[in-house]
Formats: sequence, C-alpha cells, structure tokens
Amino acid sequence: MATVLHSAPRFASSEGVRETLAAALGDMLLASKERHGEVVFGVERERIEDALRLLRDEHDYQQLMEIAGVDYPDREERFEVVYMLLSLTKNHRIMVKVRAAENTPVPTVTTLWPVAGWLEREVFDLYGVIFEGNTDLRRILTDYGFEGFPFRKDFPLTGYQELRYSEEEKRVVYEPVELPQDFRTFEFTSPWEGADYPLPGDEKAAMPQVVEVKTTEAPKQTGSNAKTNAKAAEKVAPAPRKTATKEPRAPEPTEDRPAKAPRKGKSAGTKAATQPKPRTRRKKTDGDS
Repeated sequence: MATVLHSAPRFASSEGVRETLAAALGDMLLASKERHGEVVFGVERERIEDALRLLRDEHDYQQLMEIAGVDYPDREERFEVVYMLLSLTKNHRIMVKVRAAENTPVPTVTTLWPVAGWLEREVFDLYGVIFEGNTDLRRILTDYGFEGFPFRKDFPLTGYQELRYSEEEKRVVYEPVELPQDFRTFEFTSPWEGADYPLPGDEKAAMPQVVEVKTTEAPKQTGSNAKTNAKAAEKVAPAPRKTATKEPRAPEPTEDRPAKAPRKGKSAGTKAATQPKPRTRRKKTDGDS
C-alpha cells in the first residue's frame, strides 16, 4: 500500500511565529502573546479585515475555523471577538482578537470568507455585537421575537420569558418567567457547615434528646439460668401423623374402554319423567264385536 505524503508537518511548532507575524502586522497590532501553546494577536477593530487578509494571502492561514465572542462586563469595551485561523499547509493555528462595545460595530469579514456570515450571526445573536457590512445580520439560534442576548454575563439563567403551548389558544404563547420557589433568595449555606437554624421537617432534631444506654448487669436480665436450660433440654415427642383416606379413582377411559355415563338417580325433579303414562280406554264402535 502506497504511503501518501503531505507537505504539512505532523506537529507544527510555534517557534518564531509570534515575532514573524507581529512584524508583518505592523501598526495594526495592539498586543500579542503566546500562552499554553497558542499564539494570540490583538489588532485594531477598524482594520480587522486588512489584518486577516494579510494573514490569509501572505502567511498561508487559509481557513477561518470559528468566530467566538467573550463578555467582560467590567470593561469599557466589554466584548471580544475572536477569529480562529488555520493554516492547512503549515498545520498551525492562531487567534486574532478585537474589542467592541455594545454600540460599536465591527467590520465584517464576509468579503474574505463567505462562511463568516453565519459565524457573525451567531455572535450577534448571543452577545449583541453588531457587524457592519453583514447583509443578513439576523438571529440564528434563538427564536423569533427573543429579547436580550443569552451569553452576556448579566443575562439571568432563567431568562426573561418562557414559552408553552396553550390548549385554549391552540398555539405557542410567550409569558414572563415566574419562579414559584424562592430561587432568588435561596440559602446556599450547607446545614453541615454551620447553619444555626433547623431545616423544615427537622424541628425535632433540634430538641435535646435523652438517650438511655441499655446494658446487661446481671445474668437474670439475659433470661438464661438453670431452669431455662433444663426446659430447653426437654425432648418433645413428635405428634402422630394423620393419614387421609382416599376414595378409589375410576380408571381413565381409553379407546377400547370408553368412559361410562353416570347413573341417573331418582330424585324429586325426575320422578314424573320416570313414571309410566296412564292408558286411555278407546270407545267401542258398532263394528267392534
């Protein structure tokens, strides 16, 4: 079987990649780092399209694998948009990041990779980042009419609305989320770690209980003595076995000897049927002698 050789190395090294690409990006570069075997570059938001085109055309990072969002609510520009690139010829990956605020648009890169249209829609749907130049910036994962952006850190885990099917209206209806249980004021302190109040149903456990320790101090408390031992050693004669008399069974019928029909006994109900019929006298006529 012939071995197929490929120009891409089996394991790509990141040695020298950061310095080479940082020099190529020039004034578009804001920061760069290499951590956990990953090379990350931060570039200016307005020049993200030029930076990715340079990496694709001149440094062989041909494929856009993913676009992801990150939320840092404490920052002035709370969002980061992360572009993950793959070089098929070098078998190497890098990440490029830009920062954006809620109302700060990020230039689209659908001019470089058409697949970026779907990826940018995901980041817009989940984080609310606006991509300028995307001609089809609609929600793609959440439902129609969904309010808010579920991947933001300040979005509640329960959401704002819930949907259900209404048998009365024969359609799906949207309603505000209602929590009948005390979810928002839940006490997270474990009762085994210092809670100073009884839990519901454990009121009796909080009351002091007197535990009586049972011990055996004398042989008479065990029930074993000479009289008891002698009683236990007595032999009891077994009771006679009762033998039940069985009625003789009729032989089972065979082909040579069929089963006999049971005799009909004379009873009050059959007495009239077994008596002979009374004779009726015939009247004599002239022809009789």
